[in-house]
Amino acid sequence: MAYPLGSRSGDAMLSLSWRSNHKILMCYLVLALHLTLQPVSAKSSSLKEVTDGNWQDILEGEWMIEFFAPWCPACQQLQPVWTEFADWGEDMGVNIAKVDVTEQPGLSGRFIITSLPTIYHCKDGVFRRYQGARTKDDFLSFIDEKRWQAIEPVSSWFGPSSFLMNTMSALFKLSMFIRRCHNYLTEQLGIPVWGSYVIFGLATLFSGLVLGLILVFLADFVFPSRRFSSSDYYQKKQSIEQARLIQQLEDEQEADGEEDDEEEDEEEDGEQEEVWRRRRRGSPEGRPEPRGQALPDQALRKRVVANREEQEDEDI
Repeated sequence: MAYPLGSRSGDAMLSLSWRSNHKILMCYLVLALHLTLQPVSAKSSSLKEVTDGNWQDILEGEWMIEFFAPWCPACQQLQPVWTEFADWGEDMGVNIAKVDVTEQPGLSGRFIITSLPTIYHCKDGVFRRYQGARTKDDFLSFIDEKRWQAIEPVSSWFGPSSFLMNTMSALFKLSMFIRRCHNYLTEQLGIPVWGSYVIFGLATLFSGLVLGLILVFLADFVFPSRRFSSSDYYQKKQSIEQARLIQQLEDEQEADGEEDDEEEDEEEDGEQEEVWRRRRRGSPEGRPEPRGQALPDQALRKRVVANREEQEDEDI
């Protein structure tokens, strides 16, 4: 069945107009959807996220920071309240932020997080730990009425930017790295748990030896020994050795002299003992005295004989 030419052109025009209207309607729907979702996205962006890379931003201005973990039930209950509180942050001039301790272990060690959730208030780098009720109204009154002034701030020794907390942050990062390596060795490579412990033990021992050698070399380089750095060290060393040799020779000579004196003393003692022996024995009657007899002995004998003759005369 044939159709007139005019009717075909009318249908084509209707089809084109319907397509154009359909496109315009779709554009309106997309625009309305975008305008509807825009406030929601703005609200979600009002809650900031603090990481190891940008944590120093909280040292300026006023902040309220929540430390949480996704697996913590108390953190899950607080999350909607904290999100509502974040919507008021821009109006009150306060930055509302959160920290996931499972993803940021360095910040967990830097702020000494021992319980979850933990909330900190920061004003121009001065940190205070929030201990009040955890409702939106309590958070708002805490900021509006400046109740944080009644809380004692964290000591500078334990501040997040101190040397001690930097060390703690490094230790927490190292522990998380070791844990991930352990999981990789046991789960991905199939190494037994004891085998992973052995590997970490050997790695710790080797790294300790290497670190000790490096520290010794640095100490010798930065603080060299004075005796080796002086120009006349070897001259002093040579003179000391010469003095030591001379003293050793003198000691040997003294020892030899003492031995000679002892021998002479022994000889003299022997001669004296021999003389005393001869004196005790005396010489028999009728035998002449030896030529080597000393004169005092003869005088003593004459005196003894004279005394005997006197006694005999008195007896008579």
